[in-house]
Amino acid sequence: MSPPGSQPTKARLILALWLCGLTGVLYLDRICMAQAIVPIQRDLNLSNTQISIVGMAFTLAYGLFEIPSGRWGDRFGSRIVLTRIVVWWSIFTAFTGICNGFYALVLMRFMFGVGEAGAFPNAARVITRWFPSFERGRVQGIMLAAAQFGAVLAPAVTAHLIERIGWQWTFAVFGVIGILWALGFWWWFRDDPGQHWGVNGEELDHIRGGIGESNPPIHGPIPWKAALSNRGVLSLCCIMILGAFYTYLIYVWFPKYLQNARGLDNIRAGNLTSLVIAGSALGMLLGGWLGDQLGKWTCDTVTARRYLGMFCYLSAAGFLFLGTRCDDPLVFSLFWGLSFFSMHITLPNWWLLAMPQCGAHVGSLSGLMNGIGFLGAISSQWFVGVYTDSRKAAGFQGRAQWDPMFDVYVVVLLIGAIAWWSYRYRPVESNESQPA
Repeated sequence: MSPPGSQPTKARLILALWLCGLTGVLYLDRICMAQAIVPIQRDLNLSNTQISIVGMAFTLAYGLFEIPSGRWGDRFGSRIVLTRIVVWWSIFTAFTGICNGFYALVLMRFMFGVGEAGAFPNAARVITRWFPSFERGRVQGIMLAAAQFGAVLAPAVTAHLIERIGWQWTFAVFGVIGILWALGFWWWFRDDPGQHWGVNGEELDHIRGGIGESNPPIHGPIPWKAALSNRGVLSLCCIMILGAFYTYLIYVWFPKYLQNARGLDNIRAGNLTSLVIAGSALGMLLGGWLGDQLGKWTCDTVTARRYLGMFCYLSAAGFLFLGTRCDDPLVFSLFWGLSFFSMHITLPNWWLLAMPQCGAHVGSLSGLMNGIGFLGAISSQWFVGVYTDSRKAAGFQGRAQWDPMFDVYVVVLLIGAIAWWSYRYRPVESNESQPA
């Protein structure tokens, strides 16, 4: 009990920093692989197709375990699940450095994907319990932007570390960072803000909007039939698949493209990759701010988010199309950065639609909608690897080997704009008269 008239504590703001650390390290460990592709291919003698299979192993595991990890958060709490997630992925990040062949690399990246699965659904679950609804957009935007800042750091930092200590020890360094985060989070965090020593009564009232009791944990069955026939859920799943198809072109292949097709060295390729991914970080910051502002500007936030998503995907397609036709690597990267900026404005708003769309089963159903993006990610990784190897076999080199496929990604973004237009809000609970 706090003294009468005392000011609210700020423990939830400290929690926001912990969540930023979570997503920043997650993307640091995920994206560093892209910058290491060239030395790994050289040392282990791997083709582009084999590297695409390595990337697909991570993505497949991530998609398969996203729903179970989200469900575990609903049942056992996000504290223990997020700690397990980060420890697991950090161990297999470090173990990536000891791989000496193709099959070992596939196994390690698969296990890494098992570890990373469930991080975002459990973070969403934490946000719904620690922040009032009118703060969630900004927190979601800042957290997602931190993920992209981790991705921004990854190419440049990885490139410099590889030059100094080699790619094997670089993965070990990144693994240690995650372990340190997990230990600190386990010590500090509690699932219920009412049980946290740093939250006084005033802050608890602020979090719960004046309601004295928190939401109870969900242990009941998930209404899969209702969810999988829900138009809102299906539209959000489609958007995630299409967005992942595009983003994994950048996350996995962009440094390799700059070196192979544009003739840049490892350091400059890493710097330009960081520049492009910086666009997504800025987009998420703006998207988080817009997410809260839309609630003030209009009563129909669903329609506003739909049209925002449609406009941003159309803009992303335009910038991607124009950038591909630029000869200067810096100008080309700036256009692609604008494309990434435009598309990622929508991601905080996607989560702001997904959280109420899921109803009580935030961890499980957001795990479904976020995890299903693995279909787009795995397809993108396979497509690039097979396409570039087939073009090389046909005698094409440099940009002629790579550039024609980028028009496929333009079309995917245009379809994504249609998917945003098709979204309609329909809470899953409204369908729960059917058996779960």
